[in-house]
Amino acid sequence: MSDIIFMFLFFFMVITTMRESEAKVKFTQPSATEYQKLDKKNSYTVYMGEPTVQGAALLDNSVSIQFNDKLATSTTDEGLKLAVDEFVQSSRDASALKNEDPDRITYYLKIDNQTRMTAVNQLKLALRKKNALKIQYATNKDVKKGK
Repeated sequence: MSDIIFMFLFFFMVITTMRESEAKVKFTQPSATEYQKLDKKNSYTVYMGEPTVQGAALLDNSVSIQFNDKLATSTTDEGLKLAVDEFVQSSRDASALKNEDPDRITYYLKIDNQTRMTAVNQLKLALRKKNALKIQYATNKDVKKGK
């Protein structure tokens, strides 16, 4: 009997992993003059950069957007709005399932340093319209001193 219990315990330990997103876009994080470590407890990641997979939709004719593990399929204004709506709603649902406050979700943007700000502003505006206001940007850990 104890054999079966330990087999189940081992089985669940093996199949249970922390969810890590695999980037489907290529990005080089910019350097910053200051940074603050993010509490990843209630955060969700958005990647922006050059796509590494074929057929990815392009925003501003140059970058793709990935919400956690899912690439945006359309980058028209309406398509981006729908993708952000789905992403924000799913993050709030997941947060509620974990008994965490959905209003305290942090959206962690990992954006390529060559991405134009017009594309970043489109994304930020779409997040703002869904009341996703807590946003942090990823940077390299090697901080450049301000001049």
